[in-house]
Amino acid sequence: MRLGLALGYWGRGPDPGQLALVQEAERLGYDSVWTAEAWGSDAFTPLTWIAAHTARIRLGTGIVQMAARTPTATAMHALTLDHLSGGRMLLGLGLSGPQVVEGWYGRPFPRSPLTATREYVAVIRQVLARQGPVELAGRFHPHPYDGPDATGLGKPLKPITHPLRASLPVLLGAEGPKNIAQTVEIADGWLPLYWSPLRADVYGASLAGLRDGFMVAPMARAHVCDDVAEGLWPVKAMLGFYIGGMGHAARNFHADLMARMGFEEEARRIQELFLRGRKEEAVRAVPDAFADEIALIGPRARIAERLELWRAGPVTDLLVTAPDPHTLRVLAELNS
Repeated sequence: MRLGLALGYWGRGPDPGQLALVQEAERLGYDSVWTAEAWGSDAFTPLTWIAAHTARIRLGTGIVQMAARTPTATAMHALTLDHLSGGRMLLGLGLSGPQVVEGWYGRPFPRSPLTATREYVAVIRQVLARQGPVELAGRFHPHPYDGPDATGLGKPLKPITHPLRASLPVLLGAEGPKNIAQTVEIADGWLPLYWSPLRADVYGASLAGLRDGFMVAPMARAHVCDDVAEGLWPVKAMLGFYIGGMGHAARNFHADLMARMGFEEEARRIQELFLRGRKEEAVRAVPDAFADEIALIGPRARIAERLELWRAGPVTDLLVTAPDPHTLRVLAELNS
């Protein structure tokens, strides 16, 4: 199981300590570093900065939102960074949800998410293959565009720049069973939002078609500390925000996933509290058991024991969000 460092997206501004953390991760042998985006900082720009200050570590977007860019624009970003970094790019994509897509990007959330995802990936594959002009008779991403307001002058185009790798890995963030199954079919890897090594059966049927080389790369908060309850608080805060506020009460993919993992009553309670403005109560309502299952928190011996559970399953890459170099070092030692 390889280790990666997940940085997420910026809050109020950039973290001045992140670059040093990435360089330490590279020195320790971490395989990859990942950046994200929500409705603030973008994922590609920080990753380019990191590429310029590292030499070996692979560079992943975990994730970039499909609604933020057309598939050809995303492919342009990826192939450019792949060249500049000497072939270190990993392209992680995700649909996001209706709240963000329609509220932030001002675009309709696709009525058929599976079809929209399949078309998006198909266009990117064509750009990276560069075997001819990009053409797709798609419902969501037709190339050339042929909608009712089209001029009719659109011309299929072949990328000017030769991609460094036609095989640049494409990974997908997916939560629903059908979306995960499609990810196994059309992508090179899967980026689970929550992964519990105790509940891998939740994804069993969707992962039936796993093939050699396919990446299963969940993110997990890691922190070497003496007080487990205190160490779990950032995990619970994250879950309270995602389960309670990252989506509408009637359509929240994160809450639905928590429910499928055996915590349906708790997920709905978190939503209820968060949407009523009682955010601290929502965080406190997150079960310690759930937060603990999807994280690696506590003293070194406890983390070592739990790490074996992660290594025993289908996970190929553990992407850790770690607040300090000491935690990175401990995980590298335990995983060696």
